[in-house]
Amino acid sequence: MPSEHGASSPGPAGSTRAPVDIRRFSWITRLAADYAFSFPSLAPFFSGDPSARDAWRSAIASTLACERPRVELTSVLHAQQARRAAPEAARLAAAQLADSRSVAIVTGQQTGLFGGPLFTLLKALTAITLAKRVQSEHGVPAVPVFWVEGEDHDWDEVSSCPILDAEFRLRTVRLAPPPEANRAPVASIALDNSVTHTIDELAAALPATEFTAPLLDALRRAYAPGVGFAEAFARWLEWMTRDLGLVVFDCTDAAAKPLASKIFLHEARHPGRTWELAGDAGEKLAALGYHAQVSRSSINDGSKKGPALFKLNGARTPVDLANPSALEEAIRSQPAAFSPNVLLRPIVQDALFPTACYVTGPNELAYLGQLRGVYEHFGLPMPLFYPRASVTVLDSAAARFLFRHNLPLEALQPQDESALNRLLAASLPASVSGALDRATAALETSMADLIAAVPAVDPTLEGAARSTLGKVQHELTTLRSKVISAAKKRDETIRRQFARAQGQAFPNGTPQERAVGSISLLNRYGPAVVDRLLEELPLDLGQHWIVTI
Repeated sequence: MPSEHGASSPGPAGSTRAPVDIRRFSWITRLAADYAFSFPSLAPFFSGDPSARDAWRSAIASTLACERPRVELTSVLHAQQARRAAPEAARLAAAQLADSRSVAIVTGQQTGLFGGPLFTLLKALTAITLAKRVQSEHGVPAVPVFWVEGEDHDWDEVSSCPILDAEFRLRTVRLAPPPEANRAPVASIALDNSVTHTIDELAAALPATEFTAPLLDALRRAYAPGVGFAEAFARWLEWMTRDLGLVVFDCTDAAAKPLASKIFLHEARHPGRTWELAGDAGEKLAALGYHAQVSRSSINDGSKKGPALFKLNGARTPVDLANPSALEEAIRSQPAAFSPNVLLRPIVQDALFPTACYVTGPNELAYLGQLRGVYEHFGLPMPLFYPRASVTVLDSAAARFLFRHNLPLEALQPQDESALNRLLAASLPASVSGALDRATAALETSMADLIAAVPAVDPTLEGAARSTLGKVQHELTTLRSKVISAAKKRDETIRRQFARAQGQAFPNGTPQERAVGSISLLNRYGPAVVDRLLEELPLDLGQHWIVTI
């Protein structure tokens, strides 16, 4: 493959992959880039460099030295898995967490209809791969865990599923909003009969392949009327990763909340402290030129002076600090009625699981980098943070087009024809483009001589000569444009190939892994695409991968 994309590597069954430096992408923040390529500049905000073996050794030792409710947690996990009829590999992996020598490689994401965007699956696969690596290199049992975040109430954000149709156009199917939408936590919402209609819409939008019918059958079993929205998501995640030993944890389970009650109580007894510590770190990040998710100035907002907790009472609202004693008693007697916010959620997660590493998205790094002091405040070891694998999956036709023309992946993002026009101009026959270049050069040389000579006859003619040069140059430019336009009409193949590659890589201008649901890839390539991605994706920091299947 060409140098624009870096060296290619052969994958299984003839597939290929090529790396792209993430710093070439406009959507990658400076913090995410420096985390991969200049970690020392961010070292004060994190527990260690995830590319350093010693950092892993230290993270494993720190998390093993911290007591966790292993037996109780394993019991909760087994009960959840039994309700969902989880795969045997996942059940065996969950049992390992009772072993005091085991560590967890955790990742998580809010629920998403039919599995959510592709990056959700990529998080899970990264955790699975890291767990295997830790077990092999450090000799400790390592369990991949996916934390299903279902206590957010933003129904609009999680209730749609975008897919690519047969023409690689982005189509979106949506679940009809229930009465409690955008008010109650999504996990508390049970699917009704409208989910059947939504799956029918999905079936009509998906291109028909040999995998479509069995895929939809499996989807209907996971997303059945009467099943909770978060539970359906968990079932589907287990189906996608069925023999890979991924432990899926539903954090909304009332049986799990007593295990987090100590964290809730500590937070209630130190109202505002989590916000202050995160704000202090935010100031330091900002002083270094990084973006801070939580700033000191934002803490002046009254909602950020209390505990980083929500009360679940049919809705999700900030806790009332009017009576601290009553709040503590409520936490002790009804822990299931409370939920951590985005800053406290990692603390709750790592108080339950022996987390050696958390697999993060690039945007999550910003607020995780503000939590080192918060971890210390709760007496918990901060885990390593490893950016998830990043990928664009192309079919062989789109990949051949991209590499044949040495077209950078990011050139496909703008939703205009600028890159296509450059490509068509570059593809003109050498005889045509060379003749145009020679004509332009000859004109400019000859006219320069004439402009220099005419003043000897009449000084006023120099302006007329320059005007004539401008007009002829304009005509040549117009001719060149006409030639390019003719090339467009002549070579519709390039136009179609460009649209095919662009539609796959950047639907509506958004990176594929954020714009397209994993269901789209499962339909096109079959369930084996999960294993193929697992084999294809090296965990190289700072690299995005173009994968051809």
